[in-house]
Amino acid sequence: MNLATTYLGLNLKNPLVVGASPYGDQVDGARRLEDAGAAAIVMRSLFEEQIDHHQRSLHSLLDMTPADSLVRAREFFPSYEEYPLTPNTYLEQISHLKGSLKIPIIASLNGHQPGAWTDYAHKLEQAGADAIELNLYHLITDPLMSGQQVEEDMLETVRNISGAVKIPVAAKLSAYHAAPAQFALALEKAGAKGVVLFNRFYQPDFDLETLEVRPHLQLSDSSELLLRLRWLAVLSPQLKGSLACSGGVHRAEDVIKALLAGAHAVQIVSLLLKEGPRVMIPLLAGIRRWMEENELPDINELRGRLNLRRCPNPAAHERANYIKVLQSRSQ
Repeated sequence: MNLATTYLGLNLKNPLVVGASPYGDQVDGARRLEDAGAAAIVMRSLFEEQIDHHQRSLHSLLDMTPADSLVRAREFFPSYEEYPLTPNTYLEQISHLKGSLKIPIIASLNGHQPGAWTDYAHKLEQAGADAIELNLYHLITDPLMSGQQVEEDMLETVRNISGAVKIPVAAKLSAYHAAPAQFALALEKAGAKGVVLFNRFYQPDFDLETLEVRPHLQLSDSSELLLRLRWLAVLSPQLKGSLACSGGVHRAEDVIKALLAGAHAVQIVSLLLKEGPRVMIPLLAGIRRWMEENELPDINELRGRLNLRRCPNPAAHERANYIKVLQSRSQ
């Protein structure tokens, strides 16, 4: 039974990738994941803000703008010391992981606009990263900023980072683009070797006792997979590069569905945080069992079987499904 796949040009022993999470912070934890079957590990994100703080003090950064508009920003953003890995220790950790593990290590950069921070990609490559996942997180609250400008900034960021390194760069997207297919093609033209669908936005909550906005973490469940399946199926026949599913994968069946939609790799985080590294073992066993039952000896035979081009009923991915579901519920 062949579970090997190729993602971002990297040869993986199976499609299960540990998504950006604390699991890359410690070599021992990463080694347990490798032993349980993980095919690659994406390190937690190194943030644009961290790198900017590293290059100039937070005090001077904030004082460059009107103080009255950023008083709360000083309190809400983590201080430099609160980040688990500083830019320097992040580079050291890549080297430690590469020296201890056999599977690929993917660095993660989280940013939203072009800037000096993108130069750090070259340092990640020098430290030994096999690829870079660029998490394009930008929540737009400025009513004067257009969606086109947002995407142009993101494309410039991808061009800058892809042009600075020889290792592959994947762009991790949110689901909130007006034309995801067009934007994914534009990212590929800008140099991205793959697209990760989708970033999960952690929505803040309101504390009714203190009347403050507070961070809120909610882990994913399998219901979130459906949005990923649709866009994997749409993009699969149109992109030349790799596709990864991120969010909502909790069972072997979820992995198989993502592959059928066109994914080359499937990222797992919430399930690992809930159940630990050894959950990889039953996941892989479930994939093998399903392949045996369906007489599919090679995992590459699954990929894209239900994408927009190969699906027996392509309209099921499009507006027809929306109309049919609503009409069936009204009867």
